Amino acid sequence: MTRFQSSFFALVTVQAAHSVEEYIGHLYDVFPPARFVSGLISQDHQRGFVIVNVALVAFGFLCALGPVRRGWPSATAVAWFWVVIELVNGMGHPLWSLAQRRYTPGVATAPFLLLLALYLARQLLTGRAPHSAAA
Repeated sequence: MTRFQSSFFALVTVQAAHSVEEYIGHLYDVFPPARFVSGLISQDHQRGFVIVNVALVAFGFLCALGPVRRGWPSATAVAWFWVVIELVNGMGHPLWSLAQRRYTPGVATAPFLLLLALYLARQLLTGRAPHSAAA
């Protein structure tokens, strides 16, 4: 497994932990965007949140096992998609906590998402991925 593949897999794994932290903290009850998205899936926001996050993490692992691991041409777009999502997560949660002046669900794992997203972005920008994943 290449460094890029390992980093991508780590990012998705940390996203899974992040989703668990958000679930334990009832993000779907306290953060209006999460409540809205969860409500699109189910009237039971807890159930909708679980469905959305399980789907997101499953999609991440499918990306890791398909395009990223196999070095498909789509791996670059897939990786950038994840970088953007996790940059938003990694910056958004701490900013929200600062605004609230307290712990908010997801803030403990957000720095790890931010660091991994920046690391993947660096690999993408320096040409170390994803074509190196095919080698």
